Amino acid sequence: MKTHDVIILGAGPAGLSAAAELKRLGVQDITVIDRETEGGGIPRHCGHTGYGLLQFGKLMTGPDFAKRLVDRVSDLDLRLGHTVLKLEPNGRLQLAGPNGLETLQAQKVLLAMGARETPRSARLVSGTRPWGVMTTGALQQFAYLQGKAPFQRPVIIGSELVAFSSLLTLGHVGVKAVAMIEERSRISAWRPGDWVARIGFGVPVMTDCSDLRILGQDRVEGVSFQRRGVTRTLECDGIVFTGQFRPESALLTQSHLELDPGTRGPVIDQLYRCTDASYFASGNLLRGIETAGQCYREGISAAHAIHAALQDKLAAAATPIRIEAGGALSYVYPQRLTGRGPYDPLLFKARARVATRGTLRVLADGREIWSRPINVLPERRIAWRVPAIDLTGIHHLTVDLQPRK
Repeated sequence: MKTHDVIILGAGPAGLSAAAELKRLGVQDITVIDRETEGGGIPRHCGHTGYGLLQFGKLMTGPDFAKRLVDRVSDLDLRLGHTVLKLEPNGRLQLAGPNGLETLQAQKVLLAMGARETPRSARLVSGTRPWGVMTTGALQQFAYLQGKAPFQRPVIIGSELVAFSSLLTLGHVGVKAVAMIEERSRISAWRPGDWVARIGFGVPVMTDCSDLRILGQDRVEGVSFQRRGVTRTLECDGIVFTGQFRPESALLTQSHLELDPGTRGPVIDQLYRCTDASYFASGNLLRGIETAGQCYREGISAAHAIHAALQDKLAAAATPIRIEAGGALSYVYPQRLTGRGPYDPLLFKARARVATRGTLRVLADGREIWSRPINVLPERRIAWRVPAIDLTGIHHLTVDLQPRK
């Protein structure tokens, strides 16, 4: 059986940017696998603009951006419409495709399967189960792939960036949302977003909403909820659940790779390397949703680590230093450090559970080695670099966010 240099699972922005970068670096034998029959990932379904400016120097729609990503690697072995059934140690994969079952072997595997929105069934929303309840992804397929409007007066649940993408998608098929509903006291996206929704789209944004209940029998007729102690009911004919993305980790839960309970994605080190050194991971698989641009950049970073590994230039994966999130942080990654150090400036990324004004700290075996004051909101990415440090003899790092007293 032939051993490929690199196999990439996922043909979205992270996987395709990694493939293009590896090709640029001189890696010849690259195979990209995706269960979809077209490459490009989530942007393929986003017909609005907002893509490509930093990557390609021009503002593009999602489908144009996706096509550009695919075109750059069209000369590689692209296996679309294939499903990976099993990840085995040392880069061995079990695959199902049009020609049946197949076993592939790679020196290095990049996991870039992305993330998915949490559907109604996993949100514990009460009420009936009529037709007209869907996620943003399903809405985008109706609007951009079929050119259809599944409803005329929907309510959008959630206020992450993808919720505002839903407003654009609805506008594409001539539909205006009744309202946008958020359970928190403020929207999850950047604050001007609620003004854009109200002024630009004429859609009210209602925060502090809880106890959501869907109304209707054969199809959606309305939604009720509690808002500041008062029960409200909105008439509508559709519900769009947005956000609450989770890594597409079903394949990982059955594998030998370690998962992080905070991110729900694979545990990685500072080089995007998983707990099996044959596997690397990047993009939305690491922690749920981020922008296509962020995934693109992570794909390139992972490609450089993989290229170094193929040339035996990465530090050996010695006993790792474990990293865990504490205080008001919901997660941090990387979740471990490998090699012997001293380490280059370390890039950490994290998110907070709740709005917090306080101090972000890094502790080595309980001793503070770095800190800075910070004011963060939930669901906003926190990224920072810790200066190069020698962690000889250190066994454990804690990254926490302590509220100001």
